[in-house]
Formats: sequence, C-alpha cells, structure tokens
Amino acid sequence: MKKFAFVFTSMPHGNASGREGLDALLATSALTEDIDVFFLSDGVCQLLANQNPKEILARDYISTFKILPLYDINNIFVCADSLKERGICENSEWVVEVNVINSTQIRDKLSEYDVVLKF
Repeated sequence: MKKFAFVFTSMPHGNASGREGLDALLATSALTEDIDVFFLSDGVCQLLANQNPKEILARDYISTFKILPLYDINNIFVCADSLKERGICENSEWVVEVNVINSTQIRDKLSEYDVVLKF
C-alpha cells in the first residue's frame, strides 16, 4: 500500500487551499490508513486554536482538524523552524495533538512517502 503525506503550506483563511486539502485528506483516509500530515511555512497557522473566521465572513473548517484521530490520522507534524519564523510558541494551543519537529527532520520524513500532496 502506498504511503501518503499531506503538506499544508498556506494560511488558513486567505484562500481555499487549506479547506480543499482537508477535504482531500479525509477522502483519502477512506482508501488507506498510511497517511501522515505536515504543516510548514504559513501552514503552521492552520492548527492554531481559538481562531474566529466568522469575523472575516469565512467558514470555520479549522475545527474539522479535530476529527483526524477518528480517521486514524495520528502522525501530525508541525515545523519548529516555521513556528519560530512566525513568532509562534511550540506550546501554543493546537486544535489537535501535534509533533513539533525541525525542517531537516521533515525533509527526511517526506522522502519516505510514495505520494506527497501539497496544499
């Protein structure tokens, strides 16, 4: 069975990329259980808790990330270097449990996957 990596790199509410990536992630989980998820660059903001997208008339899809463990998606990685660049603390409140790793570790891990999808 192929190993899938989903990589989120965009801010949550500036475009539909994050929402579309989440939809693709959930759909793919019906086909395979070998899925890991990575958040780097601006994508690290996707999992921050206490966002209020209704203030900018956007749909709150961020809370849907909370159900990833129900789909047996438990390997969720956040880039420590991206957090530091954006002034976000590793101990911030996340909508789901994350593993914070550096960019070198992410690069090494991504080389292990058969399919890498970027959103």
